[in-house]
Amino acid sequence: MRTYLRTRHPGGLYFFTAVTAGREPVFAEHANVVGLRNAICRVRQRRPIAIPALVVLPDHLHCIWRLPIGDHDYSVRWEWIKKGFSRWLHSREEVRQPRQVWQPRFWEHAIRDDDDLHRHLDYVHLNPVKHGLAATAAEWPYSTFGRYVARGWYPEDWGVRRVLACSGNE
Repeated sequence: MRTYLRTRHPGGLYFFTAVTAGREPVFAEHANVVGLRNAICRVRQRRPIAIPALVVLPDHLHCIWRLPIGDHDYSVRWEWIKKGFSRWLHSREEVRQPRQVWQPRFWEHAIRDDDDLHRHLDYVHLNPVKHGLAATAAEWPYSTFGRYVARGWYPEDWGVRRVLACSGNE
């Protein structure tokens, strides 16, 4: 059995990516995004975390978490979120044989400084545009981008996908 070495900083700030099994577009359905949000809220009641940024795409999500001072256990939170959402989804689908919903692990990165944080905030909020799901970051409904626009941290037209026009002379 493999042992994964993870960076752990009590009270740390982390960027995460979690992916659905087989990249199935589980979150293409709005109700499933709501189910995920509810699973996250239940975990936050038991083990608090601040979530400065989050984007949910059809087959994966990216987020930034700040753990409480003295707490470094993000793994148990991910385990509970994944299990909670999977149980909810299986009960909703009324299947006899539950399917695997998530890839077994998640990817994490400890945010090192303000520049690193800003790069990851941009990455989170630009991801729907990068994947061709929206023309602008503001168009994607499952993101914290609007929170940052309201605070004046991003202009509403930030993250516009540029389409290059060919004139035929190139």
